[in-house]
Amino acid sequence: MLTIPPLITETERELLQNLIANAKRILICGHRGPDGDAVGSALGWADYLKRLGKETVVMMPNPFPDFLRWLPGIQDISFYMRHETEATQAIKNCDLVFCLDFNALHRLMEMGDVIAAHDAPRVIIDHHLNPDRNAAALTISHPQMCSTCEVVLRLLLQLGGYEDMATRAAAALYTGMMTDTGGFTYNSNSPEIYQLICLLLAKGIDKDKIYRNVFNTYSESRLRLTGYILYKKLDFYQDRRASIFTLTRSEMTRFNFIRGDAEGLVNMPLQVKGMRLSISLREDTERDVVRVSLRSVDDFPCNKMAEEFFNGGGHLNASGGELPFPLSEAVKTAERAIEAYAHLL
Repeated sequence: MLTIPPLITETERELLQNLIANAKRILICGHRGPDGDAVGSALGWADYLKRLGKETVVMMPNPFPDFLRWLPGIQDISFYMRHETEATQAIKNCDLVFCLDFNALHRLMEMGDVIAAHDAPRVIIDHHLNPDRNAAALTISHPQMCSTCEVVLRLLLQLGGYEDMATRAAAALYTGMMTDTGGFTYNSNSPEIYQLICLLLAKGIDKDKIYRNVFNTYSESRLRLTGYILYKKLDFYQDRRASIFTLTRSEMTRFNFIRGDAEGLVNMPLQVKGMRLSISLREDTERDVVRVSLRSVDDFPCNKMAEEFFNGGGHLNASGGELPFPLSEAVKTAERAIEAYAHLL
């Protein structure tokens, strides 16, 4: 039987518990474009802090995908971009800040500037490479773990927060672990992950229903968008070992695009035999940038490609970034990236 080892040192544990004990109102925030891991870890951690009697504020820079709206407690999340004045004041009223699922304040866009100017201590809880340790009083960073939700669950086990965990919190943490691994199809080979899943199942979650709530709730328009991309927009490179597809704002309008409709599309080209790398290039609906998503299999380092070509980063098989120029130029950049990494394909 595997055992789950402590996540942090005793010194770190004492520092974390002291920071929490000395705080009355605590801010929990996730990155811009919050995904299942950012939202799930925030809700799971907020549940623990509330059980300690703390007032919590869960805030994201902008809204989450539509397929997460079913999560219990999701209505308590606020968005900086919708009410900047009120949100800024709410940040200033907090005396401790938890930064979940991102490694540096610039991932929060304008909201990050407000937090940086506030003198409340910050704690980073994350699983991405190269955390900005100078930005926090305590950094709990474990890039080898599948998700920030895994980090939070391990932390709760060490802090004694598991025994009284509610089913709703367990569901949020499972959602983050599931979505950040593509339904446990990548970055999920550690045996400990499945022991942690057993602990969440013991809290009464319905993992099959969670899967349906996340992956089987798309609209007819999204299904047609998928077919359109695969038939019209998908181009292959390097003897079908890499691919690129694009999505414009006008195409999103045509297919009644809502937030979250692009989720998972970048994984689909990897179903082709021999494929190693898939790149998605999508015009952002809020800013004049191109959003880049990369997925790979085996040992292809799409995180290094994201850092070198797309102003981004991430994990070995799942990374992202963005480019501040038109989609046509973004395609050329992606083609250069594929050419530069052709020897690894």
